[in-house]
Amino acid sequence: MEKNSKIYVAGHRGMVGSAIVRELQRQGYTNLVVRTHAELDLARQADVEAFFAVEKPEYVFHPAGKVGGIIANQTAMADFLYENLMIEMNVINAAWKNGCKKLLFLGSSCIYPRMAPQPIREEALLTSALEKTNEGYALAKISGLKYCEYLNRQYGTDFISVMPTNLYGPNDNYHPEHSHVLPALIRRFHEAKVAGVPSVTCWGDGSPLREFMYVDDLANLCVFLMNNYSGDETVNGGTGKELTIKELTELVAKVVGYKGAILWDTSKPNGTPRKLLDVSKATALGWHYKTELEDGIRLAYEDFLTNPMRAER
Repeated sequence: MEKNSKIYVAGHRGMVGSAIVRELQRQGYTNLVVRTHAELDLARQADVEAFFAVEKPEYVFHPAGKVGGIIANQTAMADFLYENLMIEMNVINAAWKNGCKKLLFLGSSCIYPRMAPQPIREEALLTSALEKTNEGYALAKISGLKYCEYLNRQYGTDFISVMPTNLYGPNDNYHPEHSHVLPALIRRFHEAKVAGVPSVTCWGDGSPLREFMYVDDLANLCVFLMNNYSGDETVNGGTGKELTIKELTELVAKVVGYKGAILWDTSKPNGTPRKLLDVSKATALGWHYKTELEDGIRLAYEDFLTNPMRAER
């Protein structure tokens, strides 16, 4: 990408999209195109096609989509499948039709099988059954990355995909029911600290292993790959490090300053037992993450404290 290349970032108000905009601006890219949901509904094919026909961006970053935690994924599986399929197919197809030089599609590590060998390599995709609690979202994201692959093979496009691990950071969703585990813990421990609650109860037994990546590190990886990688196979984005959910809760409590007891409700689901990505492909390309987990949680907590909309999201 040239510094004045026309670059469209879909979903620029979301956690990942806003991080990509920050990273592009940090690196000196000056010709960014963005639209709010009110200005452009990506689920409406005619509107997306009209936007691309007029703007004709040279490069597209596509992190836009409907996201949520275990509860949201389980209770609205049809919505997650439909909305994400519509959004990604509209954008990817319109980019191809309008001569986009390169597109980067963002998925999620939940595309991989529930019991995939650990750490999970990119080629584990579609080798066995998915995790049922987020199957709708995963199927949509698999379709998006496969569409990019098929366009490359059939029409010679240069469309790539990145599958990040669990993300957190500025502009995260702190909704009490619809957020992911790390931002949900930040909110719960903060509110418990403020209210002087003696204990906080968390879901499951704390045994699942998880990997977490600060969103600005992912944005850096995305810009790096746009400039340094072409290929049909997706690229994992992560740190290569994992910890148990129990260790994570203790770390978040430490950063937030909550001193009470942490209890576990074992009647609630744990989700996938382990989900660590093999990041050797990104490493071999010359990229490595920068932000350690405790430092990132501290930055995320600072964002939470200064985000006036946190109670409504």
